[in-house]
Amino acid sequence: MTASEPPPIGLRARKKAQTRRTIQEQALQLFLAKGYENTTVEEIAAAAGVSHMTFFRHFPTKEAVVETDDYDPMIFQLIAQRPEEEDTLTALHHALAQGLKTVYATDKDALLIRTRLVLKTPALRARVWENQHATEEILTQALTARRPAQSELATRVLTAAALAALTTALTIWVDSEGTEDLPSLVDSAFITLQEHSPPTKAARAE
Repeated sequence: MTASEPPPIGLRARKKAQTRRTIQEQALQLFLAKGYENTTVEEIAAAAGVSHMTFFRHFPTKEAVVETDDYDPMIFQLIAQRPEEEDTLTALHHALAQGLKTVYATDKDALLIRTRLVLKTPALRARVWENQHATEEILTQALTARRPAQSELATRVLTAAALAALTTALTIWVDSEGTEDLPSLVDSAFITLQEHSPPTKAARAE
């Protein structure tokens, strides 16, 4: 390739994604070694081999380096792919479980570190509701597109319940230091939800 030739399509995006991943990996290592509160943005940037300004081009705050991931868009797509005959809670269960299994297989250690930091660090824990609300909005959009006739209240209640079940499974997983099987915990949490959900009209009619 000559200097005048344009880079292959997607090369810039891949480099950007790799830089972001490197920053995140180095940040998690520093948080483990020094603690979240004792680690500075400058230290993270130096460990990742980037400038202070480059860090902020990828993550607006230090909190964002823990909170940022690509999971929500993935779950949105997985919900859209669920069979039409599945009820909302079942579709949420399978979409979340499928997405989680993918992350669990490739980034289990990073997921454990990030989840532990969010649950155990006051500055991050205080932002849980805000971040969960953003996730709830995305999932609600996906579910509304799938079942437009379902009331907004029903969709939001089921989404909130599903996220509560997922958060509970993640909390137990972190408390076990990752020794429990997270996908199994998520399945058990949703089974509990289903068992305690009121029967549908069709089920009552039977």
